[in-house]
Amino acid sequence: MADIADATIDLVVTSPPYNLGIAYSHYSDRQDREGYLDWCHQWVQQIRRILKPVGSFFLNLGASPSNPLLPHELILQVRDLFVLQNTIHWIKAITIENDAGELVSRGHFKPISSPRYLNDCHEYIFHLTPHGKTAIDRLALGVPYADKSNIARWTHTGGSDKRCRGNTWFVPYRTIMRRDEERPHPATFPVELAVNCIRLHGVRGDLVMVDPFLGIGNSALAARECGVAKFTGFEIDEEYLAEARRRLDAPLAPSSPGAKLG
Repeated sequence: MADIADATIDLVVTSPPYNLGIAYSHYSDRQDREGYLDWCHQWVQQIRRILKPVGSFFLNLGASPSNPLLPHELILQVRDLFVLQNTIHWIKAITIENDAGELVSRGHFKPISSPRYLNDCHEYIFHLTPHGKTAIDRLALGVPYADKSNIARWTHTGGSDKRCRGNTWFVPYRTIMRRDEERPHPATFPVELAVNCIRLHGVRGDLVMVDPFLGIGNSALAARECGVAKFTGFEIDEEYLAEARRRLDAPLAPSSPGAKLG
């Protein structure tokens, strides 16, 4: 990122290693806590330098049941660089009661066998901005009103049946049969999650986006889907990078403009 000019990037969507002992191919995910947080401050400082004053930085972070404070500690570590403008909860799995009184479960999670901890079914997406004043496209992810009387009741609707989705996003993983072939990375987020971040920031024809931790390229696929003008991703693992390039080489739909992989 040191090669990118100051204040030239509109949007960063990324998910760094969580320092939870995940088995990456070429990275040790078991650093001492203080060293890990200092390292995070270094790369977040670069993001602050390259991001435009009204840019958005969407940071996906997870935790483990025995280490729940880590995402919050990281945010506190970088509070001298960014303002936390929104906190989004990425729900991976949920159980709700439907109108018939039946319990319905949706999504996927990794079960925990423990007498102390609950199954971990969510992660955070922290929306960080330079000054806390970045306008977003709230209705880009809008949903219809459940109670249609609200359309006329609230003047801000302008008569439209669409409201802000809010800060809770249910985005399940796609079901796969062979992880080594279909998701050859131990810690990915769904493409849809990155698409949501891009759309929330606001899509326009000259959008420039960066992902400092590209992995197998899900953020790049999201950029392509949204028509991002220029995308740059960084990845130290040659195998992950090759997989990202392979996936980006797949044919685009005729209506989808391409994105440049830096």
